[in-house]
Amino acid sequence: MKSIVVIPTYNEKENISRMIHTIFSVQPDIEILIVDDNSPDGTSKDVKEIMLNEPRVHLIERTGKMGLGTAYCEGFAYALERGFEAIFEMDADFSHDPKEIPNFLEEIKNYDLVIGSRYITGVNVVNWPLGRLILSYFASVYTRVITRLPVRDTTGGFKCFRAEMLRKIDLTKIHSNGYGFQIEMNYLMWKNGARIKEIPIIFIDRINGVSKMNRKIIYEAIFLVWKLRIFSIFK
Repeated sequence: MKSIVVIPTYNEKENISRMIHTIFSVQPDIEILIVDDNSPDGTSKDVKEIMLNEPRVHLIERTGKMGLGTAYCEGFAYALERGFEAIFEMDADFSHDPKEIPNFLEEIKNYDLVIGSRYITGVNVVNWPLGRLILSYFASVYTRVITRLPVRDTTGGFKCFRAEMLRKIDLTKIHSNGYGFQIEMNYLMWKNGARIKEIPIIFIDRINGVSKMNRKIIYEAIFLVWKLRIFSIFK
């Protein structure tokens, strides 16, 4: 399948070059799209230097810090317009191991959404503070209880979508970020009849750079879950 990895970035200069080269070392026939939110640290400059000799790398430069959700939606639209069949979302900071990509590509042959799950075989998270781990785990429990979404890790960000199913979602109407975006995409895929498969991954907290998590993202997810449930009842 013609495949692409969409990676949103904001101040990921310390990671992005190594991430790109690591992905290609694992899966040479894949392509990579970086969606950069005008990173002050020059992330996009490093990407452009790689692009001089690497046609498998693409770049969308945005005018400012506009958020994870809209970055992914722009990246998905770019990939759909260019005929990619399998579309990944993945972090730039190595919390998602590129070595898992072949496992996703094998599973996406038979499913519409493959989710790298931290909780399908216990709790597979390394180096997270206990508070963050509890928040993430119970966010998934909370989401499942309210929406009935049959996914163990509802907030994970390492995924692969089959393009033909992703086309059924109106990406222009999605404005959520962080946890909320992951929940919303899973929910919309499920409601559109997607075949969903979770595969176990080990999530390792970033070594370089700074996490983008904040309270606004958490509150957004809390209220989004109820919004999805209510819309489901009345629509």
